[in-house]
Amino acid sequence: MFSKILVANRGEIACRVMKTARRMGIKTVAVYSDADRDALHVEMADEAVHIGPAAAAESYLVADKIIAACKETGAEAVHPGYGFLSERSSFPEALAKEGIVWIGPNPRAIEAMGDKIESKKFANDAKVSTVPGYLGVIESPEQAVQIAKDIGYPVMIKASAGGGGKGMRIAWNADEVMDGYARSKSEAASSFGDDRVFVEKFIENPRHIEIQVLGDKHGNAIYLGERECSIQRRNQKVIEEAPSPLLDEETRRKMGEQAVALAKAVDYDSAGTVEFVAGQDKSFFFLEMNTRLQVEHPVTELITGVDLVEQMIRVAAGEELTISQDDVKLNGWSVESRIYAEDPYRNFLPSIGRLVRYQPPEEIDAEELTIRNDTGVVEGSEISMFYDPMIAKLITHAPTREQAIDGMSAALDAFYVDGIQHNVPFLTALMNHPRWRSGELATSFIADEYPDGFLPAVPDEAAYSVLAAVALSMGALERERLDHLPGRLRPHSGAIREDWVIKLDKAYVPIRIAAGYPGTPVELDVAIGDGPVVNVESEWSPGDVLWSGKVGNQDVTVQVRPVTGGYRLDWQGYSVTANVLTPRVAELDQLMPEKVPPDTSKMLLCPMPGLVVSIAVEEGQEVKAGEQLAVVEAMKMENVLKAERDCVVSAIKAAPGDSLAVDAVIMEFS
Repeated sequence: MFSKILVANRGEIACRVMKTARRMGIKTVAVYSDADRDALHVEMADEAVHIGPAAAAESYLVADKIIAACKETGAEAVHPGYGFLSERSSFPEALAKEGIVWIGPNPRAIEAMGDKIESKKFANDAKVSTVPGYLGVIESPEQAVQIAKDIGYPVMIKASAGGGGKGMRIAWNADEVMDGYARSKSEAASSFGDDRVFVEKFIENPRHIEIQVLGDKHGNAIYLGERECSIQRRNQKVIEEAPSPLLDEETRRKMGEQAVALAKAVDYDSAGTVEFVAGQDKSFFFLEMNTRLQVEHPVTELITGVDLVEQMIRVAAGEELTISQDDVKLNGWSVESRIYAEDPYRNFLPSIGRLVRYQPPEEIDAEELTIRNDTGVVEGSEISMFYDPMIAKLITHAPTREQAIDGMSAALDAFYVDGIQHNVPFLTALMNHPRWRSGELATSFIADEYPDGFLPAVPDEAAYSVLAAVALSMGALERERLDHLPGRLRPHSGAIREDWVIKLDKAYVPIRIAAGYPGTPVELDVAIGDGPVVNVESEWSPGDVLWSGKVGNQDVTVQVRPVTGGYRLDWQGYSVTANVLTPRVAELDQLMPEKVPPDTSKMLLCPMPGLVVSIAVEEGQEVKAGEQLAVVEAMKMENVLKAERDCVVSAIKAAPGDSLAVDAVIMEFS
């Protein structure tokens, strides 16, 4: 077994690998760029080596710098994590020449399976069912249009060396093929240094199901069940679960055996994933093989009890698998939510900045519920524009799917992040979505259910009641404390006001304290509107960011952020501003004029912090609705900004190469 390994990655996956290495008694070496000098993975490692500037192309993607770091520290092996150099066959070949062990599959397997075009040819030769498509390299947009016409719309344009949703576009007509071809090639070149793309049939209403395989250097290979990754946005996975609610034992066995056959055909000798696109009728087609550890591997670990990182290290050290196919038993259900630095209320545009507050839920390892948080940040960490916007992966495990989802919903309520925008409200809303809970999934789920983007959910009567009760318990306690501050001219008389009105955004909810006295812990009996009296209990104190307690028989965890005169409350995907008012003040408040936001309808604003790639129009030009105006790149993704209506460009305020802040004016219209 190795005594020291280098982790050629950053963020949560670097930290994840280091945890297992530490448990195995193996020392670790971190590598870091200028942007990651103070990162968590650097702190966790036994040693750390600086490898260059912030841009990945000048640091994490430079194999020679990784090899030099191994020589400097005496690291015997390299674990690549995912992304960066994890699927470049040239990297393990270069390591081998220096006598350094690669913790991953052999280069032949990477070459055969890591390239999407070659892997499909290989799968065809191995008699594996594949999606219809053109497997050659496409040389021009005109050729792409002709191929799409031959295959039949819709089609998917994909980067051959792609991953993570980058370099992928769905096209429903010739115009979209032309545009998608250009965007896919550009994204592929900037993200992977390889601009080859191919076209295949897009299966409508599909599900994304993948099989985890594990092989060793002695010819053994097994599969460890499946993961369903159908909840995606822009081809990037958002929520994963294991097992899949679609599959039965027979289909699982067929997919697993096909995945193992493919792995054995290339002498696969590490952890890897065979991805399938599945129809609602349980038909399935080979999509691609990821020759690395997957982002979503924790859900498989929790239902099988197998540490995949440990297995990768042991296999790389030459050990034989100690697990046979008969040993693999699926236990319970696991769900993973990816916490991203993106604004769900602005079409999920990237958000960068410092984590002013970062308080994840407490990790639990119990039979009835496991909560695991794989992260690479701490409070004070900076989310950079140079890398993937993932903050953390929150994973739950429970005996049933419903319990795992309920556990995830509660854990997300307790996941407190400030300083940047993030997708926790969206994930929380998803956990409570009836279609998600029913298991009726498809890769189009988010587009189907949120066609106009994600908007803050409007609380129903039950939610208003819970939020009003929480707000009153906090407001009454704070007023009680203020009334007893030393030096007050008119001390509290001892009586407490019974009647209140809670303003929740624009709704006014009457509430009455029927019994109890505000204090810590809080214990009040309250009547909301004409409803029954319910008990409210909590240990909350002013300044706490989470209100955790009970409203009636319901366990409730609400995120609390102070605002002028009240609080912003976030719970179950709802986000409301709450003000605790006396009935008379509430009457007067309803007479106040409403502040109207400024009109920006005649401007194109930069939707996220990013780099202007191109401006497609000129001053004085007439444009039609849907025409391209500009392209802005942020976090490796190119975002095409289009005209929402017919207009004339009156002024252009930005140029290609400019770095813009969010809401910076790009152009104006008349």
